[in-house]
Amino acid sequence: MLIRHTPGTIRAPFARYSHGVEVPAGSRLLFCSGQLGIAPDDEVPAGTEPQARLCFFNIEAVLRAAGMGLEDIVRINAFVTGREHLAPYMKVRDELFADPAPASTLMIVSGFARPEFTVEIEAIAAAPAGDAR
Repeated sequence: MLIRHTPGTIRAPFARYSHGVEVPAGSRLLFCSGQLGIAPDDEVPAGTEPQARLCFFNIEAVLRAAGMGLEDIVRINAFVTGREHLAPYMKVRDELFADPAPASTLMIVSGFARPEFTVEIEAIAAAPAGDAR
């Protein structure tokens, strides 16, 4: 279904991600809003790794509601509040996504709505039309 594009004429990805992911015509697309590491009871775990796990857990819940899963993600946009949060975020991302991985962007930002948040993740997923797993 998905076609990954990592041309040999440009530098290979810095980490585990694809430079491009092509979604075939007729696919359903789901755009997930940015998710923060916050539980339904408003608990925010300390540390980027547990927050990233919770972000992806929340994204997975949105995907499941649409009959999709993490394997349907074609693009991830992630935001962290400092360089020290890059490695913990990437550890979680790399555990959850097999090769070839989705297209991905990771940016350092000055902060989020509450100071305890260190990571926010948004995603785009695609699945064949009419595919309700």
